[in-house]
Amino acid sequence: MRIGVLALQGAFREHLQALVSLGIEGVAVRLPQHLRGIAGLIVPGGESTTIGKLAASYDLLPAIRDLAKAGKPIWGTCAGLVFLAREIVGYECQPRLGLLDIKVRRNAFGSQVNSFETWLSIPVLNKVALPEEHGQPFPCVFIRAPLIEAVGEGVEVLARLDGLGIVAAQQGPFLVTAFHPELTRDRRFHRYFVSLVLDNLRGPLPR
Repeated sequence: MRIGVLALQGAFREHLQALVSLGIEGVAVRLPQHLRGIAGLIVPGGESTTIGKLAASYDLLPAIRDLAKAGKPIWGTCAGLVFLAREIVGYECQPRLGLLDIKVRRNAFGSQVNSFETWLSIPVLNKVALPEEHGQPFPCVFIRAPLIEAVGEGVEVLARLDGLGIVAAQQGPFLVTAFHPELTRDRRFHRYFVSLVLDNLRGPLPR
């Protein structure tokens, strides 16, 4: 099984290293042909406008949308969340995939100096938790992070930041986090994404 990581800009190396730590082959994706044969795709944090413009320049937008239409799981972290969103407040013309029915505000917490870390309860991670991790909060690193202001009916909210808004969500095989799991030693989110990929490879259960 091979999982791609969009490697145009941002923290793609950390995601590739996280996949290796789980025994998964990671593929750096820079061109449409790099998507061939991958079972899922991670879009890393970075600068969402730059990622969108580069993806458009390299003709990756239609190729990734084809991957999505085929039901392959896709996970966006931080800027990747913005890139996967259907609506971006104040940035209607920004290149994006529009895969999740979510409304997102970029840089919702301020500039780089306003970055912070916190621990959040994310019950869905118990599905892939080791015994000692079960029920434990997840370490969340927010760096110029976006915030999900609204979600459509088909979107499952996975985590909220008290009094502020939604910071993790899922719609079918598409997963987004406003924070950076790849910058921590906790691999539960990467294991959870791998579980989505494996479920997709197995296909639906016979009726």
